[in-house]
Amino acid sequence: MQGKGIRIEGLSKRYGEGDTAVLALKDVNMHVAPGEVVGLIGPSGSGKSTLLKCLGAVIDPTAGRMVLGDEAIYDQGWKVRDLRALRRDRIGFVFQAPYLIPFLDVTDNVALLPMLAGAPNTQARERALELLTALDVQHRAQAMPARLSGGEQQRVAIARGLVNRPPVILADEPTAPLDSERAMAVIRILNDMARRYETAIIVVTHDEKIIPTFKRIYHIRDGVTHEEAGEGRVFA
Repeated sequence: MQGKGIRIEGLSKRYGEGDTAVLALKDVNMHVAPGEVVGLIGPSGSGKSTLLKCLGAVIDPTAGRMVLGDEAIYDQGWKVRDLRALRRDRIGFVFQAPYLIPFLDVTDNVALLPMLAGAPNTQARERALELLTALDVQHRAQAMPARLSGGEQQRVAIARGLVNRPPVILADEPTAPLDSERAMAVIRILNDMARRYETAIIVVTHDEKIIPTFKRIYHIRDGVTHEEAGEGRVFA
């Protein structure tokens, strides 16, 4: 696992200065291997959102180290010049809501990111269709988002998160609005995609339905992570 997936070492985040300073993250250590899906759980205010924003290069950590693949992207400061390109090309995001662009069809919703990264339109659409096929929504490739079911929208959102072949995906409460059957389908898909594309996936969740599916879980409490073995329950 050395040099693979994503590693976080001694990460901290402080808001404010002096007497009003708040240490949201104190000493976070995590590792997620390629092809692995891990859970990140904790009560409200524990630091989950702050950690996700640091991992996604949305906010600056205060100290620590983050290694993506073989490259240190943060080591007491950002080592990557273009954080927007980092987020676009190397970190995939899946949110609680799909956030699909309503005036683009399914294929263009997925193909947009590689197009923005400079991929030819034909190549970007071919890559989008490959993922839509893998996620069994290729028959909706020309549909507009409003015509999709909730489960189909979430599958398209997962395809969008994978389209630039990022080494890591951050999934923030991806099953929260779904019933048990659809929630388990999303987790099954994330596990399948992690294995197929060698992606490291971190799932932030409060959803008790899916917690037994993780082989490893990170609890975060008061800004500190604690790793424990999960059940890794086999899907029916």
